[in-house]
Amino acid sequence: MANNQNESWTTIIRPRTGWFDIDLHELWQYRDLIWMFVKRNFTVLYKQTILGPAWVLLNPLITTIIFNVIFTGIANIPTDGVPSFLFYMAGNTVWTLFANCINNTANTFVANAGVMGKVYFPRLTVPISQVLTALLNFGIQLVMFLCFWVFFAVSDPGCVHFTIWLLYLPVLLLEVLMLGLGVGIIVSSLTTKYRDLAIAVGFGVQLWMYATPVVYPMSQLAESPRMAVLVSLNPMTHLVEAARMALLGSGTISVWGLVYSAVCTLVLLAVGVILFSRIEKTFMDTV
Repeated sequence: MANNQNESWTTIIRPRTGWFDIDLHELWQYRDLIWMFVKRNFTVLYKQTILGPAWVLLNPLITTIIFNVIFTGIANIPTDGVPSFLFYMAGNTVWTLFANCINNTANTFVANAGVMGKVYFPRLTVPISQVLTALLNFGIQLVMFLCFWVFFAVSDPGCVHFTIWLLYLPVLLLEVLMLGLGVGIIVSSLTTKYRDLAIAVGFGVQLWMYATPVVYPMSQLAESPRMAVLVSLNPMTHLVEAARMALLGSGTISVWGLVYSAVCTLVLLAVGVILFSRIEKTFMDTV
């Protein structure tokens, strides 16, 4: 009996009732689990494929070539004086990071219901691992982009150059990850009751891309002020333009636009985390 009284528990699981029940210290304690999920995500994604992880490079490369043929070769859309290949690859690389964050976290509850119903762990570790997997893929794609950047810079000196905005790039990437995580967990929370969203999210992300200056520069909208305002309301617009300015020396940057993007990111992430923390308490009853 005395031994039972002296027992000390390392983990105590209690019911959560608050609106914002996210224990950041607990998430840090489960960092090994997050890393395990990251490795699982990366392995499962390319398991039983012929080319394996090479698809991380082939997907943006093929997409860039298609964009270059259609939007430059056929539609003749200008690219602000920089090589069209680098223009599309820079925008597509940043957008792919954002799109993967949303698409991969959109089915968090539904895809992991079997595990979540049996073992306790902070549920937010799953979408965080998906975001880190997207970041890992982005890092590989960024290396490929830099190889092409060096090729164009050597073959045509002065066509591209880094700018002081390169120092802002880490903050920019963090915003993209947070925005993608926020939107993704909002969708994942809603899909527990409305499964149609899981089907519609891919289509919605594609439409969102065309509302973002990925295949066209913001300067192209100068003759249409109303359209320029609508596109500026998209928080990803300013992040993509800032990335191009940092990496290529070309882009339309507004400080107020970057502040607006940061505010939208924080609001969507906060809404997502609150909604996620509420849904995780009862999602097993609806999944």
